[in-house]
Amino acid sequence: MISKVIIGKSFYGACKYICDDERRAVVLETEGVRDHSYKLMATDFEMQQAIRPSLKKAVFHGILSFYPGEKIDDQKMIAIAKEYLQKIGITNTQYAITKHTDRDHSHLHVIANLVNNNGKTIKDNWIGLRGKKIAQALTLKYDLKQALSKDLSLTHLERLNEKEANRYIIYQAIAESLGHCKTLHQLKTNLLKAEIQTLYKYKSGTKESQGISFKRGAYKYKGSEVDRKFSLKNLERSIEQNNKLQLKPFKTSSAIGNKVDNHQDKSIMETHKQEISLIEQVMKPERNSESVPYELKRKKKKQQLRLH
Repeated sequence: MISKVIIGKSFYGACKYICDDERRAVVLETEGVRDHSYKLMATDFEMQQAIRPSLKKAVFHGILSFYPGEKIDDQKMIAIAKEYLQKIGITNTQYAITKHTDRDHSHLHVIANLVNNNGKTIKDNWIGLRGKKIAQALTLKYDLKQALSKDLSLTHLERLNEKEANRYIIYQAIAESLGHCKTLHQLKTNLLKAEIQTLYKYKSGTKESQGISFKRGAYKYKGSEVDRKFSLKNLERSIEQNNKLQLKPFKTSSAIGNKVDNHQDKSIMETHKQEISLIEQVMKPERNSESVPYELKRKKKKQQLRLH
């Protein structure tokens, strides 16, 4: 049995990826969350996470993969997953154990909340390494097949797991970045920081893009494979909506000094300058001597008298 651990920010993204496709996903057991809808499951996780808002990465996602062809009944899988969580130090908290059946080997996805039932943070120091060691120990305890040799089937198994993990990581990265982007180029730049490449497909003989893909490591996915809302057309709609929201009139003086994006239209830049100038004119009366506290004016007069 092999363990892989991902610590993430989005319970919604994790629950959707793991539970949305009912053809491959079987929720075996949950604690503290609803199991009949990934949306409700995510909501339950998020409500408890909100107790500790300072903890941004509260999603524990453990992937337990068994040897190809190994037959393990559901109750044994549940027992292994619960002991895995207990030994790794994730206790007294919400969790969901889900089996995937879309590969030639059995594997479990275990989601748990790193904010426990008392609102305290569960530490994740070296959790990936600890997970691997615990998986090795549980392999022996439950008399499972060991991954001792570097044969082709085992290498294939690890690559399948990495591919699943990468798809989820890309989903998270796009979901967290998209709302702050004004252009697809800005999204591309943000994703590069997470070691994710953005690739475009162009119409034959033109520079007109007709599709988008994302690559992390050795694996590439079409935008729609990551999620339907990440197709090129849907991403463009999201960017357009972001720009509409950001081009609303200034509401407060905090607009003063804001830098205008170099890629914006010149006419928009001139409009911003006029708005800033107008705001400055309105602000000037507030900066006269009437707005200075009496104690400061008195101190200033004393300083002037000393000079004379």
